[in-house]
Amino acid sequence: MRKNLPLSLIFLVVFIDLLGFGILIPILPTFAVNELNASESAIGIVLAMYSLTQFIFNPFFGSLSDRYGRRKVILFTLLLNAAGYFIFAYTHTFWMLILSRVIGGIGGSSIGVAQAYIADVTSREERSKGMGLIGVAFGLGFVFGPPLGGMLSHFGYDITGLASGGFSLLAFIMSYFFLPESLKEKDTVRESGRKLLDPSAFIKIAKSPATAISILLFFTLTFSVANIYGTFALLGTKVYHFTDMQNGYIFGIMGIIGVVMQGGIIGRLSKKYPDKSLIRAGAFFMIFGLGLLPYGVNFTGVVIVTAILGIGSGVLQPILLSLISKVAPDTEQGMVLGVNQSMSAFARMLGPLWGGFSFQYLGYQIPFLTGAFFILLLFLFSVTYLSHHVPQTRER
Repeated sequence: MRKNLPLSLIFLVVFIDLLGFGILIPILPTFAVNELNASESAIGIVLAMYSLTQFIFNPFFGSLSDRYGRRKVILFTLLLNAAGYFIFAYTHTFWMLILSRVIGGIGGSSIGVAQAYIADVTSREERSKGMGLIGVAFGLGFVFGPPLGGMLSHFGYDITGLASGGFSLLAFIMSYFFLPESLKEKDTVRESGRKLLDPSAFIKIAKSPATAISILLFFTLTFSVANIYGTFALLGTKVYHFTDMQNGYIFGIMGIIGVVMQGGIIGRLSKKYPDKSLIRAGAFFMIFGLGLLPYGVNFTGVVIVTAILGIGSGVLQPILLSLISKVAPDTEQGMVLGVNQSMSAFARMLGPLWGGFSFQYLGYQIPFLTGAFFILLLFLFSVTYLSHHVPQTRER
């Protein structure tokens, strides 16, 4: 039991923090439209600024955690997360909204550190299952957060911000008193210093084809999903005429499926099937899920399509994360996973920009079809070239 205690604690901390993030998911686009009179493109900019900040800070915090330990970085970023949510609670201008998301983006740059923490406390054989816990934390955040956000929005958008900040503070308190350091003193990397967007980290990864390709695949996955970050709620509101509560329910359903897939099923699948086969299967489900979202017709149809999407992402995300961790040297887990999160943040910046622009000017279907197209490219690469460049995906 004590062996699994650090893993259970980091899972709980990430879940509580992401619960606050989940509360804002269904209401942030409608808040920007209804309260600040923002356009779809402006919403894309807000979401992009959050991700741009993570692009800058993820490798920095990952490398910092390799040097000084995971716990200190996690504590600091949780406090920043809470500050971003509290600013959102009192936002009354577009620029305040951007400020809240920038601070929140810095605070949210700790997911790579949490993944490195899991890599520290799991064996390579258990890595897929361990990385799946991050997916479970995300899933549970989506199960409980969006419906809770939909309910709290009836009492005011400021209440949703205060609730989100409260959950991040709770995660900070739990981490401060109970979360142990995962790195032993002899394992920490003592270097002269770290800079934001340190080019050496990206250059080092570029020299390893297996690592670079694995990160590129995760980038493609993240960009495909990021196209619908701001537009999914707008699709529900403007096209299907859903309420904030109904949007929250749909996110919650996706979260439940993610929990089921990543909490139990993915561990069994990863023992039975090679990574390459699971990547293909996850991509296949995601292509149909993303492509059919704008054609769901009604609430029931959208729920069914969302379920298909949830199954695909529930398989693809932890497998690709595990693959990145497997190809990364043990002494560089924080750096590699931090760079991966940075590139993912860059994808989450590009996705909303394109999603918001295409939704407003090209048609509401385009963000979803764009995502399906890029997942199709990922699928074709996994069929033709993946095992040649990433030996860990070969049939076993």
